[in-house]
Amino acid sequence: MGAVTQLPAPVAAGPSGTSTSAAPGAPTRSRRLPRTRGQWAAVAALTVCTLMFLLPVYVMVSAGLKSPAQADVSTMWHLPSPLSLDGYREAWSRLSGNFANSLLMVVPATVISSLVGALNGFVLSKVRFPKANLVFTIMLLGMFIPYQAVLIPLVTFLQKTGLYGTIPGLVLVHVVYGIPIATLIFRNYYAAVPQAIVEAAAIDGAGVLQTFWRVMLPLSLPGFVVAGIFQFTNIWNDFVFGIVVVPDPGSQPVTVALNNLSGTQSVNWNVVMAGAVIAAVPTALIYLLLGKYFIRGLTAGSVK
Repeated sequence: MGAVTQLPAPVAAGPSGTSTSAAPGAPTRSRRLPRTRGQWAAVAALTVCTLMFLLPVYVMVSAGLKSPAQADVSTMWHLPSPLSLDGYREAWSRLSGNFANSLLMVVPATVISSLVGALNGFVLSKVRFPKANLVFTIMLLGMFIPYQAVLIPLVTFLQKTGLYGTIPGLVLVHVVYGIPIATLIFRNYYAAVPQAIVEAAAIDGAGVLQTFWRVMLPLSLPGFVVAGIFQFTNIWNDFVFGIVVVPDPGSQPVTVALNNLSGTQSVNWNVVMAGAVIAAVPTALIYLLLGKYFIRGLTAGSVK
């Protein structure tokens, strides 16, 4: 296995062999103003689209900073005056337990489904066996099965295994549902890795699992970032499985608890909007912290 680390590899630079950092002396990207009408039109269109996406965010954040009397449809565009954090305090006091439930669900489900997807993607792209494409196609069908179609057999299975109404049950559900998309991501990612690396590991005496663990996994950071962001976002925002698999309000994820913030007789919109901001913070942080790796992972292998 010692020789494997000395192979010429696309690895440090990405699976396609392209460098991810600028070469010494390479021209740097200059920031220039648009010069043509087409460029200005593109900038204007992007600005409009950005505002359209940001306006709901403004309403949500500002409403959470208002008093209950100010958080109204007629004043939704007004700035909060004076600022009040009562909405966020109330929302956090009612959502903190469910927020922790979501973290207990999403972290292991994301990690496990990504690891299983990575192993599947490696086997389907680098290990030769009959009907590999057929197996991959059948596995992908799992991406297109609507949640509602599996609820009854799903609940029956979880009840028989003792996982119904528990966070581990939710983790199992999201792992199973996340394996197809994670497999697709990693299969496409590993397809860009030269087969010579796998063959060199085999010559060194490495088996399939050893090659995957010691050779492929160290190359897989962009793939894990993409799969992790997809999985984290989908699992964190899930509502259907959360309300069906876990009927106890105290054990439900934050998305279900957020729906319960609105009362039956009246709605404190400042609390509801503050709760929406709190529920959105983890996914926003994931995209802010891993955004550049996400783009790099999506484009890895696109150019050979």
